Amino acid sequence: MDSNFWKNRKVFLTGHTGFKGGWTALWLSTLGAKVYGYSLKPPTNPNFFNTTKLNKKISQSIIGDILNLKKLTKVMSSVKPSIVIHMAAQPLVRVSYNKPIETFMTNIIGTANVIEASRKIKSIKTLVNITTDKCYENTEKITGYKESDPLGGHDPYSSSKACAEILTAAYRRSFFFKNNLNINTVRAGNVLGGGDWSQDRLIPDFFRSLDKGSFLKIRYPNAIRPWQHVLDAINGYLILVEKSYDRKNNLSSSWNFGPDIMDSKKVIWIIKYLSNKIKGSKFSIEKNKILHENSMLNLDSSKAKKYLGWKNIWSIKETLDKTLEWHQAFYSKKNMLEISIDQIKTFENNLKKKRNK
Repeated sequence: MDSNFWKNRKVFLTGHTGFKGGWTALWLSTLGAKVYGYSLKPPTNPNFFNTTKLNKKISQSIIGDILNLKKLTKVMSSVKPSIVIHMAAQPLVRVSYNKPIETFMTNIIGTANVIEASRKIKSIKTLVNITTDKCYENTEKITGYKESDPLGGHDPYSSSKACAEILTAAYRRSFFFKNNLNINTVRAGNVLGGGDWSQDRLIPDFFRSLDKGSFLKIRYPNAIRPWQHVLDAINGYLILVEKSYDRKNNLSSSWNFGPDIMDSKKVIWIIKYLSNKIKGSKFSIEKNKILHENSMLNLDSSKAKKYLGWKNIWSIKETLDKTLEWHQAFYSKKNMLEISIDQIKTFENNLKKKRNK
């Protein structure tokens, strides 16, 4: 990434109080960007936003609901950003079974509101809508899904994100094909990293079970997912913003950012790796599988590699080691803002080394 590009650039970021949104806000602030966050209050306690005291690093933190179009438009208009990154969402598959209407409203209508508000603000040059790798119609194929593959989604969360993809494409074709605003959607793998305390996610559940001295219950031990560090995914998003900022590049479309297939591991492999690193961890296989979850999911990121020069920097082992390092620092009551910035700097250094090879 080009720090000169980001210096003093106004970025309107929805979902900044969440896990991925928090890391994005912090990284942008270290690059010199002026970050204006718009989100609900942090969804968990503890959380990345409060743990790192992120509100002191960004230009402004606005607590608001993307379903409130009037307030959203008013705030965005007052900021006059040149970049919008939309991350606010109901992001959990199992929660979507319990709260389907909330999931559809947030992920579909909320996304439409963000794009509609952006459409009215002339200062905005590019918008990136973060969706998910689960937006594809999953046929359990071994090879990774390409951006041109059919969209679908068995559960409310996955289908809501597929709908968000479709409505983004509709806005692109209906309103943005003649103006100066580039609009993209991005589909990353299963992101891991420090500061995620979400319910029903593998790594947070691992740490919770460790804290309680209880067994971690694994629902689908043989499920394969495209695991990657949160910074690898964000790196792709920010490269895309830089390259698509100039409409002449003609990059408005959908993009996959996932690891190589060799890093797409089974759930049981992830847990065994972590268990070998930390004493006292225990796990068991849950027999009652009531809710549907796909067993195989891989992404084909050849498009991003070809046109953006992007690739994953940290392997699955490095990803898990960095995640453990962050959480161990948290339990040791270290300065988590400094720890998080150090990990960003380490990632940037690793990025430079791999590009220079």
